[in-house]
Amino acid sequence: MKDDGCIFCKLANGEIPTATLYEDDDFRVILDTNPASKGHALILPKEHYANLYELDDGIAAKVLPLAKKMVTKLTDILHCDGFNLMQNNGEAAGQTVFHFHMHLIPRMKGDEVGLKWKMGELTDADRDELVEKMNEQT
Repeated sequence: MKDDGCIFCKLANGEIPTATLYEDDDFRVILDTNPASKGHALILPKEHYANLYELDDGIAAKVLPLAKKMVTKLTDILHCDGFNLMQNNGEAAGQTVFHFHMHLIPRMKGDEVGLKWKMGELTDADRDELVEKMNEQT
């Protein structure tokens, strides 16, 4: 289902003009209008899912193969040194548009794209607790 109030639904379904790199029945891949780097693209499902938690399993299974296809082609075109795949879920994680999307961000050595975080430490207690709780869930 589409959400008439969602700008990414409108972009994904061609209601708002975009620089489209790829399109099929399920997705549209567009250039980000506020790119972190040259060639920064977004994978947008045509149906509305607010985030990964809501994403249909069939659509989810198609996202990573599409990302691989796109970054392979973009790497050939841009001659970049690498790619970040980024997908945020929830405001606390940096999600600002609540329509599932994946960022494909080309990287060049020394480009200064700011995608870093302060490294923490996995304590034995945290590790044991999380492993135990995950095993209880399965």
